[in-house]
Amino acid sequence: MKNILIYIGCCVFLSCSSEKIDENNIYKPFEQPANFKTATYNFGGENIKDEEAVFNLGRALFYEGKLSSDNSISCAECHNQYFAFTHHGHTLSAGVNEALGTRNAQPIQNMAFMDTFTWDGALEQLGRQPMIPITAEVEMNSTFEEVKEKLNKDNKYISLFKKAYHSGKITEATILKALGNFMGMMVSNNSKYDKYIRGEEGGTFTEQEKRGLETFNNKCATCHSGSLFTDESYRNNGLSVNKFIPNEKGRQVISEKDEDFYKFKVPSLRNVERSYPYMHDGRLSSLKKVLDFYDSKVEDTPNLDPLLKNGDRLGIPLTDDEKDDIIAFLKTLTDYEFLNDPRFEAP
Repeated sequence: MKNILIYIGCCVFLSCSSEKIDENNIYKPFEQPANFKTATYNFGGENIKDEEAVFNLGRALFYEGKLSSDNSISCAECHNQYFAFTHHGHTLSAGVNEALGTRNAQPIQNMAFMDTFTWDGALEQLGRQPMIPITAEVEMNSTFEEVKEKLNKDNKYISLFKKAYHSGKITEATILKALGNFMGMMVSNNSKYDKYIRGEEGGTFTEQEKRGLETFNNKCATCHSGSLFTDESYRNNGLSVNKFIPNEKGRQVISEKDEDFYKFKVPSLRNVERSYPYMHDGRLSSLKKVLDFYDSKVEDTPNLDPLLKNGDRLGIPLTDDEKDDIIAFLKTLTDYEFLNDPRFEAP
């Protein structure tokens, strides 16, 4: 998605009658990973009657085309599970009426632990994030009044909302809460790296992966830090301004500060092998190109992050062997259990 967004959308789910969701019986309550910081998202709420029913409702809504003005775009359209809930192969994602956004779709994973959302940090609440794609003209181009009207004519959703909430009402708040709870459950913490850190079976690193981890810690981990592999800061990393998106300002759109021009949120690197293309506008198609950029193509922008200034040399010096080792390590962050978890598939 784009401008001020984290994008949502795919797999149109238009059934109006049969309720097949509960038949899957695959719900699991949220569990706080021991090696993660404490979740910032609150899954509870006074109006919630049944947390599992809220999850099932959110799952249905995530794959529901009726959230868009022409019923053609769902959240999953731009967030495909197999690719860490990104829009595989698309630098920018198209919305209704083939409108083209201005930013690359970010992964949906471990959002329950995040403090801010979207490339420019437009929102600080996961439960409010879907407002952007649902109402953005270049995405779903709808309104909550329009969405509520559609859902209130659908017997399946009337039943699902009654199961999930004490009020049983279809409102902007109950729609957003269901989507927030569904996305918040998307926790990726079972990669080969995680098993390596926990000393579990399946976590044995090769010598190259060990070298990659060491190089990563020495040259990348200041920004891509912690269990989420992001410090959630906003940085100008020396990208040239995209001439095809001349109005892009990055974090400056939110802060209105000149020093925030073309600063973007440091992305998590979990499942990064699957979440290509990279950067806020998807301009780099491979991990090799990303490392080549940081090695030799960083531009001396007015507010370039100080970490990318090393005397007369810009960027992060990397040998070809170091790049290969880092890529080998980054691939250990792929969480196949998460990418194939049936809880997050289309109902």
